[in-house]
Amino acid sequence: MGRTRLSEQATTPQQAQTITPVTAGYRSYAMGLLLVIYILNFVDRQVVNILAEPIKNELGLLDWQLGAMSGLAFAIFYTLLGLPIARYAEKGNRPYIIAVSLALWSAFTAVCGLAQNFVQLVLARIGVGIGEAGCTPPAHSLITDYVPKEKRASALAFYSMGTPLGSLVGMGLGGVIADAYGWRWAFIVCGLPGLILALIVALTLIEPRAKKVLDDVKRVAATGPSFKDALKVLTSKRTFWFIAFAAAIKAFIGYGHAPFTASFFLRNHGEEVAALAAQFGLQSQGFLGLALGIVGGLAGALGAFVGGQIADKYGAKDLRAYASVPAVAALATIPVYCFAMTVDSAAIGIGTLAINAILGTLWYGPVYATAQSIAPAHMRATASAIMLFIINLVGLGLGPLAVGILSDYLAIGRSMGSAEGVRWALIISVLANFGAVALFWFARKTIREEMEG
Repeated sequence: MGRTRLSEQATTPQQAQTITPVTAGYRSYAMGLLLVIYILNFVDRQVVNILAEPIKNELGLLDWQLGAMSGLAFAIFYTLLGLPIARYAEKGNRPYIIAVSLALWSAFTAVCGLAQNFVQLVLARIGVGIGEAGCTPPAHSLITDYVPKEKRASALAFYSMGTPLGSLVGMGLGGVIADAYGWRWAFIVCGLPGLILALIVALTLIEPRAKKVLDDVKRVAATGPSFKDALKVLTSKRTFWFIAFAAAIKAFIGYGHAPFTASFFLRNHGEEVAALAAQFGLQSQGFLGLALGIVGGLAGALGAFVGGQIADKYGAKDLRAYASVPAVAALATIPVYCFAMTVDSAAIGIGTLAINAILGTLWYGPVYATAQSIAPAHMRATASAIMLFIINLVGLGLGPLAVGILSDYLAIGRSMGSAEGVRWALIISVLANFGAVALFWFARKTIREEMEG
């Protein structure tokens, strides 16, 4: 796997991270491998969502506990550990960091299947969060080194396709395995492949900083930028914060809906879902897992890919496109999602969610490319970790918990029942998109100056 020679000199963090690109063939291999890693990341993160109902029934949980287990328990450690791991990634071997992280979160995913109560399941999910904290910041940094700047949004969007594709595999595989063997085996089966892939990553994924460059980075680390310095630089970039909090709102909605979408259809369209499942020789849980996984996964992957392509194409003419594309998509998704939640037909509702999935993932490439382009080269992993800290603490940490609490409140406090409670919790939460639209639009005012500077 050939590479051209790296610079022989490195006297500052900025110079030490000047990377001579890898060959086109190796770049394709590395991008494909990183995509597979990210797919497994989301398989192990999101498989819990299709298993929510059987877990709830067996362990006797409330909706707020489902939200805490699927979101908050994972997000706290995921977000907090992402920052120190990213700082290490600025000077360490990024492929090794990713390999160790992959092995760790895969092992803890399998352990989830052994949990006997709520506390044990929460602790296992914390372990998954600890492992996954070491994936995306170094991966974003690697991708930025692998590809030219003008293709950055497309490359990061390609990597981000792992989110919907991983959800597809997690929902589909998890539902089918749960129907056949129970929810515990779904966790175990989804966790084991990552242990094998971790070895492949460690042996074949190249650190594009040569050993001398790595040594130089470590040597100057003491005089290089501290986390405080990196935060100070990013604080001056208003665009970074606008898009970070806009993306956090989008994540709040997406993660908040994920644990309750299957529950919504089971509670509100149970008979129709059972009839549809019978036509395919499946039980309701397995059918929903496949249907929601295929709809959300394929459509979401398409949205992520198209979002990156559109942003790179129009961003070459006007950098404001990196903010305009996600703003328009966030606004359009509101009526589409509300229709899916209120239509009488489960089949039409599930089909409409495909449109919602396309619109809901268009922001991946533009947002992550903007963050990586604004940040100095020696701060990119840190910038990615700070953005993910915001996105996941707000989105993954609070989204599922907030929707779960709202669902319980509407079901009990308003005497709606659990079916209507979860419906209106999902509808109310999607309105947060208005906030994301406003923040993306604010970013348009500063993005040209700060990305060109």
